[in-house]
Amino acid sequence: MAKKVRFDFDLIVIGSGAGGSAAASIAARRGLRVAIVEADTFGGDSPNWSDVPTKSLLHAAHLYDEAREGTRFGLRSGTLGYNYPSLRAWKDLAVKRTGAGGNRKFYENEGIATFNSPAHFLSPNEISVNRRHLSAEHFVVATGSHWVMPDVPGLMDAGYLTPRTLLESIRPPKSLFIIGGGTNGVEIAQMMAIFGTKVYLSEVAARLLPKEDEEVGILMERLLAEDKGVSILTQTRILSVQRQALRKKVTFTRGGVERTVQVDEILIATGRRPNVDLGLENASVAYTPKGIEVNSHLQTSSRHIYAAGDVLGHSSHTHTALLESRVAAHNILNKQKISPDYTATPRLTFSYPGVASVGLSEDDCIKRDLTIKKSIAPLNMIARSNTSDFRDGFVKVITDKNGVLLGATVVAPHAAEIIHELALAVKYKLTAAQVSATPHAFLSWSEAVRVATGRISS
Repeated sequence: MAKKVRFDFDLIVIGSGAGGSAAASIAARRGLRVAIVEADTFGGDSPNWSDVPTKSLLHAAHLYDEAREGTRFGLRSGTLGYNYPSLRAWKDLAVKRTGAGGNRKFYENEGIATFNSPAHFLSPNEISVNRRHLSAEHFVVATGSHWVMPDVPGLMDAGYLTPRTLLESIRPPKSLFIIGGGTNGVEIAQMMAIFGTKVYLSEVAARLLPKEDEEVGILMERLLAEDKGVSILTQTRILSVQRQALRKKVTFTRGGVERTVQVDEILIATGRRPNVDLGLENASVAYTPKGIEVNSHLQTSSRHIYAAGDVLGHSSHTHTALLESRVAAHNILNKQKISPDYTATPRLTFSYPGVASVGLSEDDCIKRDLTIKKSIAPLNMIARSNTSDFRDGFVKVITDKNGVLLGATVVAPHAAEIIHELALAVKYKLTAAQVSATPHAFLSWSEAVRVATGRISS
C-alpha cells in the first residue's frame, strides 16, 4: 500500500541565501520534494548586495590606487581617472557572472518549487506564503539579517545609507560619515577615499576592527589616515544628526569633547540583526531578538525545524552560513547527526592590505586564561616586500605552551589566500615547528608565515 503523503513538501527552506541554498539543493538531489521561499531577491545578501558587488568595486578601487602610485616604478600613471557609471557596470557584470544573484531559475531547474514572498509560520508544520498555505515535514529557516539603525536622534529624518543602498549611488558623495569601524566600515572607508570622497570613520571602541588583535586596528588606522586621508574617530559616540539644506550635521563626543562635522551622506555599518519576524512562536521555535536558538545539530526547539546562517545571530560570514546549510541538510537526511565545526573559520576584511585571521585571538586567549606563546613577523623581513615595495603588514601566530597553533592573523596583500595554510594548521593542531619546516616559496608573501612560525619553534 502506498505511503500516505501527509505534507505538501518534505522540506521547505525559508531564505535563498547562503544559509538556505545548499540545504535546498542537497535535499532536492537526494530526491526530496523541496520548496524554497524568498522574501526579497533570490540568492540573498552575498551575491546581490554585499560580498560580490562590494568586492568587485574594491578590486577596481585597489587596482586604480595601485596604478596611480605606479610612478615610483617608472610607470606614467599619475594622471589616471575613473568613470563611476562604468565602475557600476563592472560591478553589475561581476554579479551577473557569479550567477548566484537573482537565481530563481537555478532552483526551478533543480526541481525545487520557488515562492517569492515573505513566509509566516501558522503551526509547526505549516506556513503561509502569499495567501497560500504550504506544509512540510522539515524546515530550514535561513532568513538572514538586516542592517540595524543605531539609536541616534535625528538620523531617521536626515536620511542615511547602508552598505546595500550605497551600491545604488549614482556617484560617490563628496563627503561621508561612517558609523561603525568594523570590517564593512573599514572596507567602505578605504574604497570611497580612493574614489575621492572625504571620509570620517567613527567607532565606539578604542580601535578600528575591534574584534581583531590590537596590532591590526593600530596599523589600519595609520594606513587609512596617512595614505588615504580618512579622519579616524575611535572612542566616539554619535549624539545627534541634523539635516542642514542638502547636507547633514553630525554631532559627536570624543575624549569628553563635543564636536560637529557637516557631510553629504551618512553610512550605517554598526551591525546587523537577525530576521526573526516570521511567526516562529506559532511553530514553538525559541528565539530572541539576537537570533534563533539551536542545539549543536542546528535543530531549533521544534526538532524538525533547523536554522542556519545569519538568523542564528553569531556570524556574518558567507562561508559559515554555507557550512551550516550543509550540516542542516545532512541532519535532515541522516539519522546520524553531525555538528558544524567552526574551529578554523577564517575572518576576512578585504581592505588593502587585506586582513585575515583564524582561530583564537590574543584577547580570546587572555579571557580563557591560556598560557600562550606568540610571535610577529613584519612583512619588511621578507624579500617580497622589496620587489613589491610594500612593507606595511605582518603575520602573527599564537600557540599553546607546546607550540600547537591556536590562532593566527595575516595583514598583507592577498591575506585571504595566505590564511588557509594557517587555518589548516589550527584545524589539525599542527605545531609552529611543523608549519615552519614546510618549504615556503621564495618571493611569496607566505614566507612571512615561515618566519613567524619559525620564531616560536626555535
